[in-house]
Amino acid sequence: MATEVFLSVGRTYTDEQERFVSALEAQLRAVALVPRTVGRSDFSSSAPLKRIAEVLDECHGTVVVAFERTRADVVVDRPGSPSEARHVGVRLPTVWNQIEASMSYAKHLPLLVIVQHGLKDEGLLESRYDWYVQWVDLNEKALGSVEFQGVLSDWRKRVGVHATSTGGAAPNLTPDDLTLQQILGALTVRQAWVGGGAIVTALGAVATIAYRLGAGA
Repeated sequence: MATEVFLSVGRTYTDEQERFVSALEAQLRAVALVPRTVGRSDFSSSAPLKRIAEVLDECHGTVVVAFERTRADVVVDRPGSPSEARHVGVRLPTVWNQIEASMSYAKHLPLLVIVQHGLKDEGLLESRYDWYVQWVDLNEKALGSVEFQGVLSDWRKRVGVHATSTGGAAPNLTPDDLTLQQILGALTVRQAWVGGGAIVTALGAVATIAYRLGAGA
């Protein structure tokens, strides 16, 4: 059964952006995750923030994809102060990335943050918080890199844990995807007792065989 995740992404306005987002959506669906985006897959006549909150409540993780939305030739930071600074060629994503990332973090959803190279790193798109920020070139090849696939796999596990802990549908994970703690945590009391009993029985059998072999020697 598929698990729903929130995809925070601005409206695409170039073919490059659309190809990247579509390729990412395909990768998520390939691992039993259903991406949902207000304005892309979900629509509402109510206020955007309200609808975003409603969709987030139905999701078990968030992917933030930040690409260039605004470019300024010159930006003056802290104008008129002793620390005034001028920056050339500043590139910014949609402000909705910051808003939706903040809302997701407040709801304790696992975050996967993907940022286009060259954007200004500020707010929740910086690496100094509780998540790892992946800086990528905006093309489909970046999604096939070893680094991206490793980070995606780790985030997918955390989505599964969140879904299980909240009673949602966890993605189809193989035993190789899970840690020992996650496997033990998924066992019922009866399963734990049965498993423990089987282990004790097996150890007893091994001990008996070893004793007999030693006595025969």
